[in-house]
Amino acid sequence: MGTENPGRQQFPARPAATPFEAPPPQNMMPFSSSGPVVGSESSGFRRTPPAVHQPMMPSSMHVEGSQVSGFRSPPTARFNDPSVPSPPTSNVPATVGPFQRFPTPPFRSTAHVPLSHAPPMGQPLAQPPAPPVSFRTQPQIPLVPMGSPPQSLNSAPPNMNVPYTSPDSTVPAPRPNFQSPYSGHIRMQSNTDSQAPPIRSPFPAHQGGYAPAPLPSTSPFLAHPGGYVPPPPVSAPMGLQSRDQMQHLGSGPPIGSIQGLMEDFSSLSIGSVPGSIDPGIDSKALPRPLEGDVEPKLFAEMYPMNCDPRYLRLTTSAIPNSQSLAARWHLPLGAIVCPLAEAPDGEEVPVVNFASTGIIRCRRCRTYVNPFVTFTDSGRKWRCSLCTLLNDVPGEYFSHLDATGRRLDLDQRPELTKGSVEFVAPTEYMMRPPMPPVYFFLIDVSISAVRSGMIEVVAQTIRSCLDELPGFPRTQIGFATFDSAIHFYNMKSSLTQPQMMVVSDLDDIFVPLPDDLLVNLSESRSVVETFLDSLPSMFQDNMNVESAFGPALKAAFMVMSQLGGKLLIFQNTLPSLGVGRLKLRGDDLRVYGTDKEHMLRLPEDPFYKQMAAELTKNQISVNAYAFSEKYTDIASLGALAKYTGGQVYYYPSFQSATHGEKLRHELSRDLTRETAWEAVMRIRCGKGVRFTSYHGNFMLRSTDLMALPAVDCDKAYAAQLSLEDTLLTTQTVYFQVALLYTASCGERRIRVHTAAAPVVADLGEMYRQADSGAIVSLLSRLAIEKTLSHKLEDARNSLQLRIIKALKEYRNLYAVQHRLGGRMIYPESLKFLPLYGLAICRSKPLRGGYADAPLDERCSAGYTMMSLPVKKLLKLLYPRLVRLDEYILKASTQADIKDLEKTLPLAAENLDARGLYLYDDGFRFILWFGRALSPDVAMNLLGADFAAELSKVNLYEHDNEMSRKLMRILKKFRDSDHSYYQLCHLIRQGEQPRESYLFLSYLLEDQIGGANGYVDWILQIHRQVQQNA
Repeated sequence: MGTENPGRQQFPARPAATPFEAPPPQNMMPFSSSGPVVGSESSGFRRTPPAVHQPMMPSSMHVEGSQVSGFRSPPTARFNDPSVPSPPTSNVPATVGPFQRFPTPPFRSTAHVPLSHAPPMGQPLAQPPAPPVSFRTQPQIPLVPMGSPPQSLNSAPPNMNVPYTSPDSTVPAPRPNFQSPYSGHIRMQSNTDSQAPPIRSPFPAHQGGYAPAPLPSTSPFLAHPGGYVPPPPVSAPMGLQSRDQMQHLGSGPPIGSIQGLMEDFSSLSIGSVPGSIDPGIDSKALPRPLEGDVEPKLFAEMYPMNCDPRYLRLTTSAIPNSQSLAARWHLPLGAIVCPLAEAPDGEEVPVVNFASTGIIRCRRCRTYVNPFVTFTDSGRKWRCSLCTLLNDVPGEYFSHLDATGRRLDLDQRPELTKGSVEFVAPTEYMMRPPMPPVYFFLIDVSISAVRSGMIEVVAQTIRSCLDELPGFPRTQIGFATFDSAIHFYNMKSSLTQPQMMVVSDLDDIFVPLPDDLLVNLSESRSVVETFLDSLPSMFQDNMNVESAFGPALKAAFMVMSQLGGKLLIFQNTLPSLGVGRLKLRGDDLRVYGTDKEHMLRLPEDPFYKQMAAELTKNQISVNAYAFSEKYTDIASLGALAKYTGGQVYYYPSFQSATHGEKLRHELSRDLTRETAWEAVMRIRCGKGVRFTSYHGNFMLRSTDLMALPAVDCDKAYAAQLSLEDTLLTTQTVYFQVALLYTASCGERRIRVHTAAAPVVADLGEMYRQADSGAIVSLLSRLAIEKTLSHKLEDARNSLQLRIIKALKEYRNLYAVQHRLGGRMIYPESLKFLPLYGLAICRSKPLRGGYADAPLDERCSAGYTMMSLPVKKLLKLLYPRLVRLDEYILKASTQADIKDLEKTLPLAAENLDARGLYLYDDGFRFILWFGRALSPDVAMNLLGADFAAELSKVNLYEHDNEMSRKLMRILKKFRDSDHSYYQLCHLIRQGEQPRESYLFLSYLLEDQIGGANGYVDWILQIHRQVQQNA
């Protein structure tokens, strides 16, 4: 193992660019290929006999040969990426004299395709093939703990075959394999088992259709599709051609006996007959995400000590090495962060308390110590993974290193082995003592709120959750109600029942008894329970139709401003009195389709954004619950939640008998889920890159510091990345998310998530490493934000254009070498991107025009989608559709329940009139009864109401096995995600207009109204991709 100077950063050397470059070897023939390619052997070289084979990983391939030129190849570059494990010693070939011997590979590659049977010139005709093997070993990446000293070039992944560099300087050293991890071989399609050697060409391949001058030397090694070895910042030398480069030789299409290269992309055949109305595309062949969101596994295998993708997902795990490459990506480059995502049992984030040592951080960039830092100088110094600065190790944190540079106490240091960790923060991280959990309820008690039954459901739910509120015994609680006046409640523990105080002067708001309006729940429990029991009856005869919401909001702010906390607003009427009063908007149809249309989706009164800024400054987060059958201006109300890190819950036409269960579950979840209080979050990244824009529900306190008065497991945030430098010189970029917050127990903590990603020079590699879930999440946020400044049509067109540009750029990578014809091609990683793009365009925030979604529903959906984690968002965009009647009618087994996971494509052609279907988008259930469904099934499920109009029927469990099975299924689906409660809507086939409005318009693949169906959308995109491609 080589060592390197730990005091300076070292990067791959560039090939020498002089007028005296070595010419290409003369013994090679363009586009010729056969078995393992062997150049003319000089006297010092002998082939290693098969008997001395060393064990190697499968799919690796050597190209043996000698370099007869007298010029040296570029010096071996050093590689100091501490995230890549060291190689096993069995992969280092032996040396003979001053020359190197390279073992014949015992495994033939399964990643190459035979292109010709003619051997290259200068090679014996009878070339013995590599011995076949009948088994396949699985590549394993050992968990080498970080903390070892930086490795030299020889520190390659265990499934890379990198030779030991000859000590004799007169022998040209082979250029190390610095190609991107998956770009040095041709990947197979799933149904292919062909094997073949690589191509040797005297012409260095280059993407884009032109070839630079030949490079000086031919490396004896092809890139291996194993762990990551970053590429050089310039074009690869001959023999190190990437897959994409081999497919785009500047000399034009292949000639002679070459039959064509393996296609490393997915494709869709599209070909219509002229004059025919047949679209020429098989709808069954279209890709669909029937398995839901699939997190990228390759990234985790490459860097096993990265944090879990549930916390941090990059839109592509291959970071472009230049601004010009990033510009050709066309899709968002960034990350989705969900810092408090729920972890499965047994995978909780470890908590570390440094106590007297203090938290270990880089003194320059303030990065927290993590698995990717390295220790040097016998353990007395550590190198920051982000900025590479050498820092002193505090005496209390010192540990000796073993022979490999590994700290002896590594097993006791989760912060050096885990990508996610939580530090207990000392007092210097506190501007004030940690706040207790505070819940303040501001409840509308006007006549519409009373009649809907909302007050009763809210009061009962809060009472049932008192024992489960986090932070006992420190939790504080308070209440205020409002109609045309504001009612405060004194709940001092010495009272037997609460005292109501009414403030009717809305122009000069003051708070009576400011010290007794927020009380300790454990001390005033009996008074709080008495209040909640009496609240529904207290206003049952109230006939007041006004709403002084603005003054009430200011009063609640005055009560909470000392401590901060969570403000829960229950609003049923459009604010009509005092500051912040709003007027009816959206009824003027002439505004739609004009440049003023987007104003309807913005807060009408600046009061709301100003209040949100004040609330955030005082660590108050707002969750807004809106109930109304009339317009309530969610655009204005939701601004309070957007800028304070909260969320919007909307229940149109709320009636407690129908919607009560949904409100009960979602309010309970809001009150009892673990919450991080008075939080701030920052995302740091390595040299040359930075986050430039942020998207979600928060307020930026500085250019990169997000203020989050309250944050929980159901909130995700997006950020876009840009390159500061024209060219990145590092091989790996590191990202670190740090969330400083107060836990409900009163401890100040810092949750840290760290991840590494390779830097690549290959656009094809960026596409192969793309994460469609993260891309769709960022695209949806950008599209929704665009609706706040442009027409809906402009937002949809912008999204479609971005997808077209990306697919066109990808097509250009392969257009020279492959006969693409009428096929639409796309990377396997992005096969669902067109469908999700259509789903975003047909989602509530962007769909159609004014008649396609009520303004309040459109705004509410926009606020919700801006904060959803990836999995929940993708389920909302492409919901689950399953057939239930077959399961309900047959005997129940465990396997039958698994059959329900088989999701059907969202098209009406998949609906059988004799069936019963369930549509689940994570927010609601739709139970669709086919017209010819057996009356027995309907009677068992609905009871005596089976023949009634289903809009007036509530679903509940009946005393029969079919009904019990159905309720078990619904419970199983609800238990898979507790963040929202799916209320069940019943629809019978042909029941118009309800069926079209609630269900058929959400069958994404069907064309309805002016909206494209899936086939039309694909054809439209394909036509535009082909133009000037």
